[in-house]
Amino acid sequence: MIAGLVDYVIPFLIILTILVFVHEMGHYLVARRAGVRVEVFSVGFGRELFGWTASSGTRWRISAIPLGGYVKMLGDADPASAGATGLDAMTSEQRAVSFHHKSLKARAAIVAAGPIANFLFAILLLAGLYAIVGRPYAPPVVDEVVAGSAAEQAGIRIGDTFVSADGVSVKQFSDLRRVVFGKPGEPLPMVIERDGQRQNVTIIPEAVTETDRFGTQHIFGRLGVRSNQVSIERLNPFSAVGVATTETWSIVGQTLDVVGQIIAGTRGTEELGGPLRIAQMSGNVAQSGWITTVWFVAMLSINLGLINLFPIPVLDGGHLLFYGVEALRGRPLGERAQEWASMAGLTFVIALMLFVTWNDLVQLNVVTYLGSLLG
Repeated sequence: MIAGLVDYVIPFLIILTILVFVHEMGHYLVARRAGVRVEVFSVGFGRELFGWTASSGTRWRISAIPLGGYVKMLGDADPASAGATGLDAMTSEQRAVSFHHKSLKARAAIVAAGPIANFLFAILLLAGLYAIVGRPYAPPVVDEVVAGSAAEQAGIRIGDTFVSADGVSVKQFSDLRRVVFGKPGEPLPMVIERDGQRQNVTIIPEAVTETDRFGTQHIFGRLGVRSNQVSIERLNPFSAVGVATTETWSIVGQTLDVVGQIIAGTRGTEELGGPLRIAQMSGNVAQSGWITTVWFVAMLSINLGLINLFPIPVLDGGHLLFYGVEALRGRPLGERAQEWASMAGLTFVIALMLFVTWNDLVQLNVVTYLGSLLG
């Protein structure tokens, strides 16, 4: 148990604390910039373990349950900013620094700042890795041609290098995959390099059909080639920031695609992981070295920022959804409607946490082990 604590629990809590601090700091900085009084900045929930009060009046605290955090601003009814309290009794001075008396634009900026901070933090980490260590990628060199595939029929050989596909420049193998995936059965003009000479070829990607659990068919293109190589490219700081930004948004898009596929039924829900699996992965990457750990923290930061933007009440995206409705209506939703929406959102989040935790127990074979004990 001590080994498990040191190897998995502590790395998980350190990583989570860093990401929560970055997220809440985004809220805090923009709130202070907008002239809002921040009453509490807490890393963790529950009873305060220790803390201090800054000259600004903010109580900085470390709390007992290290599974999140919050920034409580003047006028908030609770740490989640799900409602307001005491607004009518405020003095003019208090109204001037109350979150709920700020403009719609200011409130939206404060709420959006948390997820944006996570994205910026991920870009900073990735850019640092690419500038200091280098950026790994798979070059578009063919190491394997599947027998009977579209690539074999077009005469593609081992050692060929793809230069462009359907007019799109191919710098790495993932570029080729993106072009082909959406063009099943369509003739694609490509440029390859073989023995130092460039050649024009036309390949018709095989149309692969998969059926999801609801009986819906999905078709995508496949060439039938693989690359097993990994190259490292060190980037200058400016290029590193640009590439890190591009890859961050690419990861956001890929994550949304996966979520969409899970909702559509083309991917299994067993891929959804919760705190136990994240703790296991945190321990594994911590033991594999700082480079892998930094990359893992960047990926988690992107996912934390994205999840918080989902339009679910009690999450930042839910607040932004309310503000969008307020902008359209010219006035905020009624207090009762917001309360019911927040209750529904909280119920959904709790149900999702229970579900992913069950997934973790199954994937980590805890359920199987307990079943063997009971049997």
